[in-house]
Amino acid sequence: MTARDPLAAAAPTGRKRDPAPGMVERRGASYWAIHAGLILGVAIIAFPIWLAFVASTVSQPEIVKPPMPLLPGDQFFENYRRALVSGINAPVALMMFNSMVMAMGIALGKIAISLTSAFAIVYFKFPGRQLFFWLIFMTLMLPVEVRIVPTYEVAANFGMLNSYPGLILPLIASATATFLFRQFFLTVPDELAEAARVDGARPMRFFWDILLPMSRTNIAALFVILFIYGWNQYLWPLLITTDPSMNTIVMGIKQMFPSGDDVAEWPVIMATSILAMLPPVIVVISMQKLFIRGLVESEK
Repeated sequence: MTARDPLAAAAPTGRKRDPAPGMVERRGASYWAIHAGLILGVAIIAFPIWLAFVASTVSQPEIVKPPMPLLPGDQFFENYRRALVSGINAPVALMMFNSMVMAMGIALGKIAISLTSAFAIVYFKFPGRQLFFWLIFMTLMLPVEVRIVPTYEVAANFGMLNSYPGLILPLIASATATFLFRQFFLTVPDELAEAARVDGARPMRFFWDILLPMSRTNIAALFVILFIYGWNQYLWPLLITTDPSMNTIVMGIKQMFPSGDDVAEWPVIMATSILAMLPPVIVVISMQKLFIRGLVESEK
C-alpha cells in the first residue's frame, strides 16, 4: 500500500463544486422578477412622456379625433419649428433661454454664496458665528412663497421687474446648501488647515486650492438639484415679469392653454413640453456620476 501525498490530496482537482440543487433556479427567478418589475416601472413612467412626444409629431385633427395614435406622425419638424420660432404667446427658444439664464444664475449663485458663508462659519473665529449660522438655517422656515409680498416690494423698489436680476437675486440664498457645505467642512481634518498655515497659505488660498477641489462632488450634486429647482420655478417669475419676452418656459406652458372657447394647439403645446424636459434631463445624465458620488461619499 502506498502512502498518499497530503499535498496532492489537498490540491484542487480543477472541478468546480456543483451548486446546491435549485439554487441556480431560485437566483434566476428572482433576477428576472426584479428586472421585470424595473421594466414595468420604467414603462409606467415613460408612457405619458411617449404620448406627449407622439402628440408633438401629429396634426391637430389626429389628436382630437379618438383614438389617439401611439406612433409618431409626420409633423415633427413642422410642430417643433412652430414652437421654437413662433410659439403661441412667445417663441419657445426665447423662453428656454430665459429659463436657462435663471436656472444657471440661481444654481451658481446659491453654490457660491453657500460655499463662502460655510467657509466663514467653520474656519473664522468671530463672536456670534453660531448665532449667524442658526439665523441662516432658520430661513428654511421662510420660503419665497411666505415672504413673496415684501420680496416683490424690495425687487420693485430696486427696479428689478422684467429683468434677469429680478428673476435670480431674490432666490439666490440657500440655507440648505450652506448647511451641507458646513457639515462637509467640519469633516475636513484640521491638519490640512494647519499645514496650509505653516506653508504660508492665506485663508482664500486654502479655500481655492484645498477646500474647493475637495468639494467637487458635493458641488456637482447640489448643482443638479439647484438647477432643476431654478428651472421649475413658476410663482416668482409669474409675479416679477409682465413682459412676454421675459417669460420662462414653465410660465409659457401654462399660458399656452386657452381660456374660454378657444381651441388649444395641442401639437405645439406638447412640443413645448418635450423641449422643456430636455435641459434638466441633459444636466442629470451628464453629471450622473458626480451627482451619485456627491450624495454617497466624500473626497477627503
